[in-house]
Amino acid sequence: MLADYLEGNIRFLPSVDSWEDGIQKAAAPLLQSGSITPKYIDDMIENVNENGPYIVIVPGIAMPHAKNEDSVVKTSVSYLKLEEPVQFPKNKEVRTFFVLAAEDSSGHLDLISDLSSILIEDEIKDKLEASQSEQEVLDVLKMVE
Repeated sequence: MLADYLEGNIRFLPSVDSWEDGIQKAAAPLLQSGSITPKYIDDMIENVNENGPYIVIVPGIAMPHAKNEDSVVKTSVSYLKLEEPVQFPKNKEVRTFFVLAAEDSSGHLDLISDLSSILIEDEIKDKLEASQSEQEVLDVLKMVE
């Protein structure tokens, strides 16, 4: 399921200027495809400002998301991998972003659950971190789906 959502929404960048910039760049494919509105990006950033870096779900990986307040047009996921980590509040370093955008809360929980179950496996997490192309990321996810 995740691989289907991610197809065409995977990016690799050397670095970003800030964690906020990281969220914006990670969400850009979803904005470009019309799956989300700019408000959704603002809401994800505001979530971290209000609640801290709870979106850093395992070391090095953040899962930005927000409540859909008419800002998610279509359930979707994007992926951004950075060569240089970016610093989140509380000194949490992140190299990988999975942006989750769900039309409803049950879809949101399904995506978070699917992704979390993949990322708790060190072998899968390591393979994702070693991926250098969209196809490699998709292949890793398809292995476990």
